[in-house]
Amino acid sequence: MVSYDRHEPQPTSPAPRPRPLPDPEVRVQPERRLWTAAEKLRILRAAEACRPGSPERGALLRREGIYSSHLSKWRHQRDRGALDGLTPKPRGPKPGPADPLTEEVARLRKENARLQARLERAEAIIEVQKKVSQLLGFTDSTTQTAPR
Repeated sequence: MVSYDRHEPQPTSPAPRPRPLPDPEVRVQPERRLWTAAEKLRILRAAEACRPGSPERGALLRREGIYSSHLSKWRHQRDRGALDGLTPKPRGPKPGPADPLTEEVARLRKENARLQARLERAEAIIEVQKKVSQLLGFTDSTTQTAPR
């Protein structure tokens, strides 16, 4: 343990540095790069034209803004014969299989609406026929129908 004499100045901690103010600039989120199959094939051909480990290959990677892992992934896709695999896949959850009952329910609802409209027209025609027969006096007491 260190003991300090009264006459000796005691060490002081340095004055705290002021914190730098945060940058008020809003940074733009970089967009994900997507390459078409033709671009990928063009870059692959250019990379394969260079010798492995040559400076031209590194310059190609920097110029195109890609990593060597892109080349190996694209080469693997090309060798598998998955030329369509070179096109970017849509991101997000994949749509599930369509419910087979959905189409039938829609068809039945449409048919039900059509039949309801036809029924309303038929009831209106029957009502008109009843009123016409009452006006002409063709009603029997035996043909009276019960109210709905």
